Amino acid sequence: MKVMKPLAMAVLVAFAGSALAQTSTSTPPAGADTVKQDKDTIKSDKQKMKSDRKAGDKTAMAADKDKIKADKAKLKADRKAARQAKMEAKKQAKAEKKAEKAEKKTETK
Repeated sequence: MKVMKPLAMAVLVAFAGSALAQTSTSTPPAGADTVKQDKDTIKSDKQKMKSDRKAGDKTAMAADKDKIKADKAKLKADRKAARQAKMEAKKQAKAEKKAEKAEKKTETK
């Protein structure tokens, strides 16, 4: 009897671990990561430009300004791509659901 308790506990832990591994975790879309990185880059560039302004370095300030402009354009493109990817995923899910519904309808007839 004493041997069975640890064995039963081990089996229980094994099944619980596999059940937890199968549960899905919600992950943000891939585009969200790039958008967040772009926002962080712009924020750091603005800080760099601010320190250059305090130092009086006009050439570095102009370069930072151009870099911020390029980063903002990249952010805009990444947002658009993320939005389109999200819409495509939504359309695909809707089409799959519709196909399943049609398949169920033909099975019942």
